[in-house]
Amino acid sequence: MNYLSFVFMGLLYFPKMLKGKKIDVIIVFAPSPITQVIPAILLKWLKRAHLAVWVQDLWPESLSATGFVQKNWMLKLVGYMVRGIYKCCDTLLLQSHAFFEPTKKYAPAEKMVYFPNSMDATGSSIVDQTIPAALRAELESNFSVVFAGNVGTAQSVESIVEAASILKNEPGLKIFIVGSGSMLSWVAEQKAIHHLDNLVLPGRFSMSAMPEIFQRSAALLVALKDEEIFSYTVPSKIQAYLAAGRPIIGALRGEGARVISEAGAGLVCAPESGQALAETILTMKKCSSTDREKMGSSGINYFNENYDMDLQSDRLIDILTARLNRR
Repeated sequence: MNYLSFVFMGLLYFPKMLKGKKIDVIIVFAPSPITQVIPAILLKWLKRAHLAVWVQDLWPESLSATGFVQKNWMLKLVGYMVRGIYKCCDTLLLQSHAFFEPTKKYAPAEKMVYFPNSMDATGSSIVDQTIPAALRAELESNFSVVFAGNVGTAQSVESIVEAASILKNEPGLKIFIVGSGSMLSWVAEQKAIHHLDNLVLPGRFSMSAMPEIFQRSAALLVALKDEEIFSYTVPSKIQAYLAAGRPIIGALRGEGARVISEAGAGLVCAPESGQALAETILTMKKCSSTDREKMGSSGINYFNENYDMDLQSDRLIDILTARLNRR
């Protein structure tokens, strides 16, 4: 109902909001669901504008991988819908190189352009006293591994809990899951059942608090399920982790793992394996502080070369200008 209400309200109100205004380009930032593009298609026709969709998620593959849709006939219907939506788009901005091959099933290659996620690193400076004193003290007094963001089915939180169980007797090491999501209550139950005092669930914080949490962490953790669809994507938190200048532990395959390794910004292990994750966390802990600082510095350098907001904004202008001129 939430997805459908956005489509309905968009079709009803967006044309009124833009009445009398000349529009050159319409850009849709498109994580799930892809249906959010539908109101933009109407605007494209009304305004005779160029429609660019920044594809963050592969449909219908992501529906199947997360288990929300499992019946083949439904997935085929979603596939037809995706093909129709992409047909109405002029440019598909793909956040990962690996997105090209699966997207070719639904759209011609000439519509596709690689355009990764970016972030404004100027907002990454530390503002002290933005997190509770108790949390600050706990982060600083331990080798703190922080997972931040959505705590959902795609994030393989089961392997994080398993790793915490394996490491529960490791002195001075704690894993923090900062955020919220559909799996958070399950994680809390497992923490209580297995008496995982080394697993900390501080809750959700504003974006302004994240730089302080990151900087007081020993390492930052990103994890995904071991599904082919997730090997195509680069989770946006990787850019945030790189910009933070802290070493990264990646329990994932594919593009996300490639970025971490190529940047020299951390260690990578197999996804959905609590044992592999626990061993990698211990390996990171045994690294010298100098080695971990080098990983963090390499991450910042890689971010500045590939994901800086100013750099990416200029490139987006170039891409859209070239496409408008070609039209």
